[in-house]
Amino acid sequence: MTHTPAPTQPYRLLKPGDGLVEPGPGRVTDRFMIDGPDSDQRFALVQHLLAPRALAAPVHRHHLEDEFTYVLMGRVGVMLGEDEVVIEPGDLLFKPRHQWHTFWNTSDEPATVLELISPAGLEIFFRWLAELDEFPAPDVLAVKAAPYQCDVDQAATEALMLRLNIAG
Repeated sequence: MTHTPAPTQPYRLLKPGDGLVEPGPGRVTDRFMIDGPDSDQRFALVQHLLAPRALAAPVHRHHLEDEFTYVLMGRVGVMLGEDEVVIEPGDLLFKPRHQWHTFWNTSDEPATVLELISPAGLEIFFRWLAELDEFPAPDVLAVKAAPYQCDVDQAATEALMLRLNIAG
C-alpha cells in the first residue's frame, strides 16, 4: 500500500459571489478565484468578464506561464502569433508560454471566460492592473510587466484595436 501525503491546503468552495472582484481600468472586470498561495503556486484561476467588443489585454507574451482559457459565455476572438481563432462556450484554448497573444469579446453581448494560469504568479500582475483607475502608459506597463517576464507589444495592440474596432 502506497502512502499518499495529506493535502497542503484545505479544500475551498467558491460560491457565485465569492472571490475578489476588481473592475479594472478598461472594459474587463476580473474575479480572482484562486491565487498562487491557494495552490502551492501550481496555478491561479481568474474569471474575466468582458464588456461588448472589449479587448482583454494588450498583445503580450509571458515566458514563465502557460494559460488555458475556457469560455463560459459569449464569443471570444483570440490572436495567437499570426493566427486568429474564435472560441465559444465550452471551448478550451491552450496558450503556451513564449507565444504572442491577446483576446477580445467579438460581439455586442458580454462574454465570460475562466483563465487558468500555470504556474501561478502572473495573477499578481493582473491584480495590479485591476486596481488602476485608468490603463497605464505603455512605458509604465512595460516596466511593471518586466518582473513577471511579460513582454507587451503596444504597436500590435493599437493596430489590432483599430482593425477590429474594439476598445481597451
